[in-house]
Amino acid sequence: MSKLYLVPTPIGNLEDMTLRAIRVLKEVDLILAEDTRTSGKLLKHFEIGTQMHSHHMHNEHKTIENIVNQIKAGKSVALISDAGTPAISDPGFLLTRACVEAGIEVDCLPGATAFVPALVNSGLPNDKFVFEGFLPVKKGRQTRLLTLAEETRTMIFYESPHKLLKTLSNFTDYFGEDRKVSVSREISKLHEETIRGSVKEVLMHYTAKPPKGEIVVVVAGKS
Repeated sequence: MSKLYLVPTPIGNLEDMTLRAIRVLKEVDLILAEDTRTSGKLLKHFEIGTQMHSHHMHNEHKTIENIVNQIKAGKSVALISDAGTPAISDPGFLLTRACVEAGIEVDCLPGATAFVPALVNSGLPNDKFVFEGFLPVKKGRQTRLLTLAEETRTMIFYESPHKLLKTLSNFTDYFGEDRKVSVSREISKLHEETIRGSVKEVLMHYTAKPPKGEIVVVVAGKS
């Protein structure tokens, strides 16, 4: 049956690719990839020869109508991002919404995503949490931090290595230097690590040892 599949891909270790994900990517008529060069290496590794088209934040507004029409005409399409689950701080939401509105079935496969292992591994409460993704770079950043200063649930953020120190400094200013935090980087990769402590302690650690790689920051809520 023609439908849209949202297929998670490994965030580091290729062994995190599920058997179902491999099968679906082999069976669909078309794969939409955030970066065809990156995804091309993944498909080659798993001997997947399905046709691939580019679908990313810079062209998704222009390509959605055509994709929806292809699925309605009988094609099955899979969407993948460079790493992790599509639509989680990656392209995917707009296409998913368009398919839902057009009455097209959407099937999201379970699989790799960075924030779940970071949350569980943090040692912070995970019965209730809020996923914030990337904080605004400039406009709206202060307003967002002021709001989050009153958040009682555990908070999850994505951050780039060159902005981590700025973000931790912001947490010191808005949450207090004693707020508990856990920083996980390079999840499922060779140099994976998690540093836990107060915001002040973790900031001191990464000031002395500049971070590299993909980063997830988990912050305790206000007590």
